[in-house]
Amino acid sequence: MDSLSDTDRVLQRKRTLTNVVIGFIFLLNGIEYAVILPTIWMYLQSLDAEPVFLGLVLSALSFTELLVGPLFGYWSDRTGQTKRVIILSNFFEIAGNLMYFVGISKWFLLGSRLVAGVGSGAGASIFGYLTRFSSNKERLSVLALAMACRQVGLLIGPAFNVFLRYCNFQIGPFHVDKFSAPGIFMCALWTLMQPLVLFMFYDIKLTPQKPHDEEQDPLLYQGDTGNEGCNNVYGTINHNHITDHVAFSSSVDDKALTSSSSMEDIHSTITKDPEPEDLGKKSLNDRLSGLLREEVVVLLTAQFVTLFNQTALETLVTPLAQTYLGFQDLQNSLLYFLCGIEMLIGFLVVRALGRCTSDRLLLIFGLFVCNISCIWCLVFMAKPRGSYGLLLAEFVVGVFLQVLGLPFVSACQVSLFSKVTAKNTQGFNHGLRRSVGGLATILGPLWAAGLIDELYLMLGVMMGLLVLLTVMVSFSFRYLVDPDSLDIQPQ
Repeated sequence: MDSLSDTDRVLQRKRTLTNVVIGFIFLLNGIEYAVILPTIWMYLQSLDAEPVFLGLVLSALSFTELLVGPLFGYWSDRTGQTKRVIILSNFFEIAGNLMYFVGISKWFLLGSRLVAGVGSGAGASIFGYLTRFSSNKERLSVLALAMACRQVGLLIGPAFNVFLRYCNFQIGPFHVDKFSAPGIFMCALWTLMQPLVLFMFYDIKLTPQKPHDEEQDPLLYQGDTGNEGCNNVYGTINHNHITDHVAFSSSVDDKALTSSSSMEDIHSTITKDPEPEDLGKKSLNDRLSGLLREEVVVLLTAQFVTLFNQTALETLVTPLAQTYLGFQDLQNSLLYFLCGIEMLIGFLVVRALGRCTSDRLLLIFGLFVCNISCIWCLVFMAKPRGSYGLLLAEFVVGVFLQVLGLPFVSACQVSLFSKVTAKNTQGFNHGLRRSVGGLATILGPLWAAGLIDELYLMLGVMMGLLVLLTVMVSFSFRYLVDPDSLDIQPQ
């Protein structure tokens, strides 16, 4: 018992250190976005870039992440080496930000964001890792905390710009100014991240004694459920009842297996997963066919609609505030800061509620708030009228409602997606999910920018997408649940 306790303590320490590293990675992702975004347009102008280049550069990172994410996820699934994926991706982040610092031409700047996007592709492997090494009960809390770390980066990023804007010195032949300083600053931060990954990130592999799991567990449940129920439990948790809606007979046994402590959850989960070498035997068609089930399609749709509407509204907010409220840089910065605070609080609330409420109920609440927000924008912001005070109130309420619903929808759909898809291919699954999100972040700003003078059409399509998503979630509600949970009822 003492030896087992020592093993668990070592495992817990490794998990804690690894989670700290993951938190820092998400933090740097948020800082990078917040540091580069405010000056990137002026940087492009200094390189004689046309306005179309702003859209290209902003979309470049999402484009390469869209392509690379599933590949990194597949690599980590096949080898079980998430650490190697992160180390390689960090080198791309370092190279991309170094290219951004050099910035010899507008095309070179575009290339820098394409390279940095390859580094962002490791997010798929990280989400896969968090899924494999967290119990279903704590999944939402873990993912919400990771997203909150990125939000903290978005909040503190502008603070770094306070001193970066005053940079004016030489590094060899390169001049450091307020445009190029964010590049060398992020290059230094990603370089410092590498030792943390090397020495604090652990690809945990547990090999508990098999006699305990294979000989005692089946005998424990055989008397209550019979041979058929026992077979459903033993060695098939990650395949049969996840890929088949009607395998409800094993739910009681599954619940018994998952009612133990979090550490025992992890032990049992890892021993039932196939070895990484076996993952290569699954063809691409097998992987994709497992993702074409109703509930998976619904959650991928939620990923697309959420990010499409979010990026479209982000694109709309600045010109709308300038036209009707006269907002300038200071007011816009304050607005985004307050939105970031609200988003951070939202993720922390989701983390707390996730321990006592089901993911799908929180998802429904988030969709309800997003629908109210879109209706509000259609009624009051598509054609603003009235006094300045009234316009300001309508604008603030619309933005507040939109930001309020986002943490609930984004965190819950990621958590549910990880639960309804096979655990042994989580890296690939999240890579595909993030690719869908990357497509949304590319199309959202393009849609909003092209219809800035046709707000009824722009907001109407966004409202239609939300209504479609809400209907899909309603019809698939009984499937949007942890397969190990007792609350699945056959119908």
